[in-house]
Amino acid sequence: MTERRAILSGSAFEEQIGYARAVVDGDLVHVSGTTGFDYTTMTISEDVVAQAEQCLRNIEAALAAAGCGFPDVVRVRYLLPERADFEPCWPVLRRAFGEVRPAATMLVCGLADPRMRIEIEVYARRPSAV
Repeated sequence: MTERRAILSGSAFEEQIGYARAVVDGDLVHVSGTTGFDYTTMTISEDVVAQAEQCLRNIEAALAAAGCGFPDVVRVRYLLPERADFEPCWPVLRRAFGEVRPAATMLVCGLADPRMRIEIEVYARRPSAV
């Protein structure tokens, strides 16, 4: 039987809305759209680059809890309300994914909270079932 396990980050949103930061399904890891909130303090920077950095810290923690990391990411989606905010984030994103080269999509769309300037969602494959 395939393992299915939810990973929680402690975000108030997970409890209020009813979802997990990530779900491990066998060797696949699905990380929910992750924002720039520091989930321990539920605070968020106004700066989009700082938000992107925090998104990646949140994602890295979820991937580690699932038994993998950025090198295992196969798909990434970037969601931003403002197209112009994407390019300033490129150096931060390149540090995480530049060697990995996952399939990627960037979408311009509204986010759940007007303070959110970027949301990142990733899919990864664990090197071996843990």
